[in-house]
Amino acid sequence: MSVPAEAVGQPKKAATAAWIGSALEYYDFFIYGSAAALIFPEIFFDKSDPATATLLSLATFGVAYAARPIGALFLGHFGDKVGRKKVMVFTLILMGLSTFLIGCLPTRDQVGTLAPVLLVLCRILQGISAAGEQASANSMTLEHAPSNRRGFFTSFTLSGTQGGQLLATLAFIPIAALPEDQLLSWGWRIPFFLSIAVAVVGYVIRRKLEETPAFEQQTASEGVVKMPLAFLARNHWADVLRVIAGALIASVSTIFTVWALAYATSDSVGMSRSSMLWVGALANLVALGAIPAWATLSDRIGRRPVYLIGAAGSAVMMFLYLWAISTGNYPLTLLLGIVTFGVVYSAANGVWPSFYGEMFSTRVRLSGMAIGTQIGFAVAGFAVTFAAQIAGPDGSDWSAVAFFTAALCVPPVIAALTARETHKIPTERLGERTPKQAAERETVTA
Repeated sequence: MSVPAEAVGQPKKAATAAWIGSALEYYDFFIYGSAAALIFPEIFFDKSDPATATLLSLATFGVAYAARPIGALFLGHFGDKVGRKKVMVFTLILMGLSTFLIGCLPTRDQVGTLAPVLLVLCRILQGISAAGEQASANSMTLEHAPSNRRGFFTSFTLSGTQGGQLLATLAFIPIAALPEDQLLSWGWRIPFFLSIAVAVVGYVIRRKLEETPAFEQQTASEGVVKMPLAFLARNHWADVLRVIAGALIASVSTIFTVWALAYATSDSVGMSRSSMLWVGALANLVALGAIPAWATLSDRIGRRPVYLIGAAGSAVMMFLYLWAISTGNYPLTLLLGIVTFGVVYSAANGVWPSFYGEMFSTRVRLSGMAIGTQIGFAVAGFAVTFAAQIAGPDGSDWSAVAFFTAALCVPPVIAALTARETHKIPTERLGERTPKQAAERETVTA
């Protein structure tokens, strides 16, 4: 099956829509991370035991990642059956609603243990939404992009994610500067309430998207796979395993964004909330430029070498970043934070949308990416909880956390080394493994 010219005729429109939608959706997702590190231990958990309260709060951050594989099974199947656009619209609405509801929740002082239970339920809904967001947006941009620029155009989804994280951080900087009583009573709710605007704007943008011509032609000429998950398990199981292993690189992001923030603002280090939020904001600002730059390089030299720079480099840089925090030297922390997250991590972060997506054919691309990434991201989400446990009773053993993060970078390196290089393969030939498979094109159609 050849892909018509229309399939790559509007790559800028698709990439822009994916960027804006991802930025808006991940604004919702990341404001939870900031609140889990700075606010929720005070208002949703037992304040008499601060260490346990922080641990439980960070665990609720990971709950969404546990829900994501379940969401990926359903949303991946749905997206490969009825199209990418419907999944993109659904996930945005669900994320906006669940985030708004978090802002409406009563605190522990008001309703007791019911408060953290309701918080976890809302977090699960956030996780289900995020499960289909990146995979559907990546599939949309990849299938619209010119074959020789897939890396660049698919990177817009991840730069949008970083944009959302930047917006979330900027939203919390003035909130974190409020007097303690105002912050804990009403101030923390404001960024969550803004998610209604996020949902409305995102819906207007995404409902105008056109389905990818590649998906539409496949549906018209061959039909869709009756059971995408069965097809995926039979023909792409090794690639799904590679994506799961590769997705562990997201542990760098969660450790940087959540655990390092909690550590730096703890009594053992004593940096201010606002100053550390600026580290994240500036690192994400740099990432907005670094991600498409790395992705463009991958269109020229390949996905594997760029991805390996990000994965191996992040393992090294996290040692330096956490060490800088331990010294209490803010200028050094700021510099290494920007280099670690804004530059080095962006190499892997900017390339994985094309690298993973190119492992699969059009018929199961969304399922393959959603399931593979969300299982890996589930581990990455709970990396914050594990880090809080291995950091010791006072949460100050940064070197143990650095070794733990480096260990989680090893599977991504192995995954990249064993994967095929795909940057020069035409879009319509992606996912083929053998001449027999290419000839068969599979007979499992609707």
